[in-house]
Amino acid sequence: MSSSIVVSECRTPQERRQFIEFQWQIYKDDPYWVPPLVSERVAFYDKAKNPFFEHSDAAMFVARRDGRIVGTIVAIQNNRHNAFHNEKTGFFGGFETINDFEVAAALFDAARDWVKARGMKVLRGPATLSLNDECGLLVDGFDSEPMVLMTYNPRYYVELIERYGFTKAMDLWAWWVSAETAKRVIGEKLERLSRLVEKRGRFTVRTADFRRLAREVQALKAVYASESGAWRENWGHVPMTDRELEHVVHNLKQFADPDFILIVEAQGKPVGIGIALPNVNRPLRKAYPNPKTPEWWTLLKFLYYRRRMVNSVRVILAGVLKEYRASGIEAVLMLRMLQAGITKGYIGGEMSWILETNDAMNRIIAQVGATVYKTYRIYDLPIG
Repeated sequence: MSSSIVVSECRTPQERRQFIEFQWQIYKDDPYWVPPLVSERVAFYDKAKNPFFEHSDAAMFVARRDGRIVGTIVAIQNNRHNAFHNEKTGFFGGFETINDFEVAAALFDAARDWVKARGMKVLRGPATLSLNDECGLLVDGFDSEPMVLMTYNPRYYVELIERYGFTKAMDLWAWWVSAETAKRVIGEKLERLSRLVEKRGRFTVRTADFRRLAREVQALKAVYASESGAWRENWGHVPMTDRELEHVVHNLKQFADPDFILIVEAQGKPVGIGIALPNVNRPLRKAYPNPKTPEWWTLLKFLYYRRRMVNSVRVILAGVLKEYRASGIEAVLMLRMLQAGITKGYIGGEMSWILETNDAMNRIIAQVGATVYKTYRIYDLPIG
């Protein structure tokens, strides 16, 4: 009975740790789930360490039945989102549950009530903690592990969320292109397109220099993270604060490859950027972090497997400032990142996530021979 389900907020480090460790119960027999490092998740939810909490707030909840944890959820108040989009939207994330609608409903009730008490009119998700972090519910493409920084979930989550009353707000597409297809397209298009673009627009495209990281962070900020950046008109996009951007760069530089980070400049100023990340999810899953194994041992295994198992790349960003669009730069960025993967012997690459409504970018990606192979969904629930 639903009365036997008790939902409570996590208020202590021990309770937050229990929240995080519950994932291993849900996915213990799943062949595709990629477990996170426990220390990374602890830091992610730590309000003293994650700069998201310098402007916004969240509450972690667990559902228990007969004293045993059976589900988790995070209720989120993203003040920067609401200020930037002039909305009153609350978010949920961290949603994990056994296959039981009563448990799911109790969790959604808790998240709904928490954000509603703070004046929100819509509950949206999943997005933990924002759309700049992992977001979206996998609704199609369950037959392979997720790429780096992409989400994964059991199929039954779709039914639980929709049964509660959530409806689709936006689909996010993940495109895949094999190395064989990319080779053919690159051979036909890249050099000709690159010469044409750079000649017409007087642009230069260079790889990132990690020895001058502060300069590269400023380029990223100018094109992606500022309020006037290339993504400012995208649905759901919220510019990062300087602290958030520095935090992301610090976390990603540990496994980023400068060959996959491209900066487009015009008259010495950054006007476009492309970033791809080696898919470290394969070696991470092989190392299989878990609460019962010392993390130093997991990290040693990860480093060992990383040298042998990384064989694909995820393109996470490719865009230019508005005044430089329709010039072919985006296509050059996409093709050059794929070319770098081919040079390294990778089997292919994922381009994600792309809004289903981003016709211009989806058209460019289709032209390099990619196909949509996974769909992630953001849901809305009116609560006003």
